[in-house]
Amino acid sequence: MELIQQTPDLSAYLAADEVIDHHHPVVRSTAARLASRVMDSYTYAQTAYEFVRDSIPHSGDSGDPRVTWRASDVLEQRTGICHAKAHALAALLRAEDIPTALCCQRLRCDDGDGHIVHGLVAVRFGGAWHRQDPRGNKPGVDARFSLDGERLAWVPEKECNEADYPVLYAVPHPVVLNALQAAPDREALWKTLPTAL
Repeated sequence: MELIQQTPDLSAYLAADEVIDHHHPVVRSTAARLASRVMDSYTYAQTAYEFVRDSIPHSGDSGDPRVTWRASDVLEQRTGICHAKAHALAALLRAEDIPTALCCQRLRCDDGDGHIVHGLVAVRFGGAWHRQDPRGNKPGVDARFSLDGERLAWVPEKECNEADYPVLYAVPHPVVLNALQAAPDREALWKTLPTAL
């Protein structure tokens, strides 16, 4: 699948905003701590990915009712769904000048009833984009950082009306962000997350 930048300006994928707030002290200090352990940007990207994947539980797995959407809140509260964790990872990577995009898949819900939009990131190395899934592993899910073939949590099954969306967003998709910002808790969020883009 060919990934398509929503905007041709690569600097948009380094920008900070209200959601990917890599100027925030929590993001800056986390990025500095992770960067102090590594020697190059590739190793930093992998370290940041593993930190978000493994150190911030997916709220659906942990049962945490809180809804986070701002990167600094995800890092500070240590909880979030896939989209929130993607925001946190994007902020950590952009904080170290690694172009990072947000991207999505359409997947069946865990209970098999309906679909949901799943959030990922894509990092740019060697002139190409590489998708990564920081949602967090669990039995049956073994996502890994990779620039040599994707190691995502799930591969969409077309026969089940699942899909990879090729667009790389510089900012969160408004439908996803609106659902996150409006939800009083995760139970309410599950009812309002988009089923398609």
